[in-house]
Amino acid sequence: MKINQKEREAAEVLATLALDEDVQTGDLTTNHLVPAGIIRRGVMKAKSEGVVAGLEVAELVFRKLDAALEWHPRVSDGERVRRGDLIVEFSGDYRALLTGERTALNFLQRLSGIATAAHYYVSILEGRQTKILDTRKTLPGFRLLDKYAVRAGGAVNHRTGLYDMVMIKDNHIRVAGGIGKAVASIRGAIAPGIAIEVETSCLREVEEALAAGADIIMLDNMDNETMRQAVTLIAGRAKTEASGNMSPERLVAVAETGVDYISVGALTHSVKALDISQEILEEQ
Repeated sequence: MKINQKEREAAEVLATLALDEDVQTGDLTTNHLVPAGIIRRGVMKAKSEGVVAGLEVAELVFRKLDAALEWHPRVSDGERVRRGDLIVEFSGDYRALLTGERTALNFLQRLSGIATAAHYYVSILEGRQTKILDTRKTLPGFRLLDKYAVRAGGAVNHRTGLYDMVMIKDNHIRVAGGIGKAVASIRGAIAPGIAIEVETSCLREVEEALAAGADIIMLDNMDNETMRQAVTLIAGRAKTEASGNMSPERLVAVAETGVDYISVGALTHSVKALDISQEILEEQ
């Protein structure tokens, strides 16, 4: 799996910012202890089981410090690794490999952590039609990369931001004077093809969203039985998304209500980094 052009552009900006905050005027330790011009080989290995994501971003970090870097991944983004597995081999300027190590690992470990979490949630629903969605609860500035990692783990991206899909929530409904008025007002103002999702908290609101012609109806913080009734009421006339406190223990029961999607903020807002190490190899 590869990052797309927009994700690469985001990675370029983030890598530049990350190196600037870490290196600024120079790596005092490395530049005083490591002679210039030495080429060394290194590896990155998994120290725990998970799913890899962010290899191109890690490479980008090192390449900003050494344009002649040689980079040879032994797995691809989206592949599972176990403790001790070789992830990538590389060679380049010794100073660059040490200076860029922490920044490169920070990107790779975070994105791999997201991919690992996404894979875990998806695996719980293996064989079922319900899909796992991410949310906008991403690290500020990391939106595109965080969502890329979600896809690498096998889950599905929800809207990227406020600009590519309509999400009508309770505060919007109050301002508009009701679900029907909110949907009608927006439907006439946006381009064709842009989906409108409405957040609902009870069956009455589900009926209003249906009558208004919502494309997606969010069943927010409902108990399982109410969600089941909502899905029956909707009967395929709109897509359904379950949201709110979607723990791993609850996923199967929620999926059995028949919802199309379950959104999980924890994929990106509570990331546990995948443990990955870098090692510079001894000269042969």
